[in-house]
Amino acid sequence: MSESLKKKAVNGVSWSFADNLVTAGVSFLVGIVLARLLSPHEFGILGMITIFIAISTSIIDSGFSNALIRKTDAKDIDYNTVFYFNLFIGIIIYLILFFSAPAISNFFKEPQLIEITRVMGSILLINAIAIIQRTILVKEVDFKTQTKVSVIASVSSGIVGIGMAAEGFGVWSLVGQQISRQFLNTLFLWIYSHWRPALEFSKKSFDELFGFGSKLLLSGLLNTIYNNIYYVVIGHFYSASQLGQYTRAEQFNAIFSSNLTTVVQRVSYPVLSTIQEDQVRLKEAYRMVIKVTMLVTFACMLGLAAIAKPLVLVLIGSKWLQCVSYLQIICFAGMLYPLHAINLNILQVKGRSDLFLKLEVLKKIIGVVPIVLGIFYGIKCMLWGSVFTSFFAYFLNAYYSADLIDYPSLIQIKDILPTFIISCIVAAFMWSLSLLGMANWITLIAQCLSGIILALIIYEKLKLKEYLEIKQIVHSMKKKK
Repeated sequence: MSESLKKKAVNGVSWSFADNLVTAGVSFLVGIVLARLLSPHEFGILGMITIFIAISTSIIDSGFSNALIRKTDAKDIDYNTVFYFNLFIGIIIYLILFFSAPAISNFFKEPQLIEITRVMGSILLINAIAIIQRTILVKEVDFKTQTKVSVIASVSSGIVGIGMAAEGFGVWSLVGQQISRQFLNTLFLWIYSHWRPALEFSKKSFDELFGFGSKLLLSGLLNTIYNNIYYVVIGHFYSASQLGQYTRAEQFNAIFSSNLTTVVQRVSYPVLSTIQEDQVRLKEAYRMVIKVTMLVTFACMLGLAAIAKPLVLVLIGSKWLQCVSYLQIICFAGMLYPLHAINLNILQVKGRSDLFLKLEVLKKIIGVVPIVLGIFYGIKCMLWGSVFTSFFAYFLNAYYSADLIDYPSLIQIKDILPTFIISCIVAAFMWSLSLLGMANWITLIAQCLSGIILALIIYEKLKLKEYLEIKQIVHSMKKKK
C-alpha cells in the first residue's frame, strides 16, 4: 500500500474509529442507565418497529450514496438530483408508514405502537435531508467532522432519553432519545457542511446513478429485512419482554461487531475505490485490511462472549439475565460481519452491483432456515441457525470477490486462522475465571485484564504482520494527536 494511500486510510480509520468508539461508548452508557430505569417490555415495544424504520431508511437511500461515492467525477447536478429524489421518497414512505400504523399495532397486539410508529417515522424525513452531506464527507474520507457531529448528537440525545425516563415517560423516553439524536445529527451536518441544494434535477444523472445504485438498493433491502426479521419473529410469536432481552443482547453485540463493520465499510470502500484500476495495489491493500480487521474482531467478539454473564449482571442487573445466552450465541455470528463487509466492498469497488444483488438473494434464501427454527423451536435455535448461515454466507461472499482480485477464500482463511486460534485460547482462559466463584465485578475485572495481558504477550512473541500493522496505526494516531 502506498504511503499517501496508507496515510489517508490511517487518518480515516483513526477518525472513523474515534467516531464509532465515542458514539458507541455514549450510547452504551446511556443504554445502561435506561436499562436500569426501564423494563425489558418497554425496550421490546420499540424493537417491534425497528424493522419498519430500517427498511424505510434503506429504500430512501436507494443505493445512491454508494453510487455517488464510487463516481470519481460526481458533480453538483448529481448531488442535487439525489437530494430531491431522496426527499420525495422519504415523504412517500413516511405517509405509507403513518397510515400503516394501526395494522402494525394489530400485528404485534400492542396498542401503543400506533402513535409510536407515527412519531418514530419522522426520523425518515430527518435523515433524508442530510444524506448528501453525509455522503460527501464519506467520499472525502472526512470522518473528523462526522465524529464531532456524532458526539454532540449522542451526548445530547442521551441526556434527553435519561431525563424523560427519570420523569416516568416509559417507552417514550426511548423514542425521544432516537428522534433527538437524528435531528441533531442532521442539524450539525448542515452546519458543518458547505454543500447546499440548488433547484436542479437531471434525468441523465438519475439514470446513471440508479443503474448502479438500484441493485445495491435491492440487495441492501434484502439484507435489512433479514437482519431485522428476528425482531418481527420474536415480537409476534413470543412477547415484548423476550424481544426486549434480545434487543439488549444485540446492543451489547453492536458495541464491537456492528461498529467494527461500520468502520471497515466507511473507510475501506472510498479508499479502495481510488485504486480500483490497480489490481496489485488493490489486492495488497485488501489483504491487509482483512488481516488487521479480523485480529481486532476475533479478540473483541470472543472476549465479549467469555465475559457476557458478569458483564450483564454488573452493568444492568439480574432482570436482564436471559439476554446473556442470546448475547453469547450472537457473538459467534457477529464475529464474521466485518469479513462479510470487506468482501462485499470489493464487489462495489469493481462495479459489480449485479453480483452483489445475486449474493444477497442466495444468502437470504438460505437464511430462511433459522427463521423457521425460531418460529417452531425457540429463540436460541434461531440464533444458532444464524451462526451457521453466517459462516456459509462468508464462503459465498469470498467466492465471488476472490475471482475479482485473485484472493481465494482458502488463502483468506489461512491469513486469519492464526488470530482466530489465539483469540480462542485467550477467550477460553477468560471464561475459565468465571468458574472460580468470585463476585461478579471482581470476575469481570479479572477477565478483562488477564485477557488483554495474555493477548499482548502472545502477539508480542509471535510478531504477526497484522499485529505490527495495528501497532503502527496506533503509533501514528498518537503521534498525530
